[in-house]
Amino acid sequence: MQKLNVIKIGGNVLDNADNLERFLTDFALLPGLKVLVHGGGVIASEIGKKMGMEPILINGRRVTDANTLHLVTMVYGGLLNKNLVAQLQARRCNALGLTGADANVIPAHKRPVKDIDYGFVGDVESPEQVNITFLASLAEQGIVPVFAALTHDGEGNMLNTNADTIASTLAVALSQNFEVNLVYSFEKKGVLLDVEDETSVIPHLQPDYYAELKEKGAIFAGMLPKLDNAFVALEAGVNAVIIGHAADIQDIAAGGNAGTRITL
Repeated sequence: MQKLNVIKIGGNVLDNADNLERFLTDFALLPGLKVLVHGGGVIASEIGKKMGMEPILINGRRVTDANTLHLVTMVYGGLLNKNLVAQLQARRCNALGLTGADANVIPAHKRPVKDIDYGFVGDVESPEQVNITFLASLAEQGIVPVFAALTHDGEGNMLNTNADTIASTLAVALSQNFEVNLVYSFEKKGVLLDVEDETSVIPHLQPDYYAELKEKGAIFAGMLPKLDNAFVALEAGVNAVIIGHAADIQDIAAGGNAGTRITL
């Protein structure tokens, strides 16, 4: 099987022009097949405030009402996505900007209301419903998909969707056709034993060790959902999940020692 990297960039890359330039240069130079996934919540909030829209947060999570949906569709799917594509084209990386609605790549449904109504927030359908035929055709043409954190419900509505989830869903779906590594690149060197100590990177993480660290409370709480999703992706056919610093993307993609490599 051909190798393919699904790479999700964190907001810290998008929010900093220098970090973004370095990342895009490194990403463009990566050999082989690749997919890029991005969000952009901080930038959307900044633009929204200039338009008189304060972000609506409940328990730290964004509520997507109709106006917020318009905002994130413009910012994620338009401003950020197309700027990323243009900058990759300048680096001779033939990219195509997409949302989950395009070519029906990622069907989703509006999150059911339980205790809280998060509005137009999407939960993706199963990876089996991802349009991998379309994605495989892009790969054959040497076109790099760049996905914004947006999906659709099949009834004409866009949905604001977690970028980590989109990356994981794409990785699982594409693992039917390719040997897929899922890479979460952000501002830390990897999964840290001590969140205050950048040198405390855990180089390899397997289920038994993860369970032990969770029991001890040794892993920073904000990392737990990402790691839980990582193991689900591995069980569903993804080759490996790597979490590391955006500046180390070339070493990570080449199978080097940077970051934390998560395996079964």
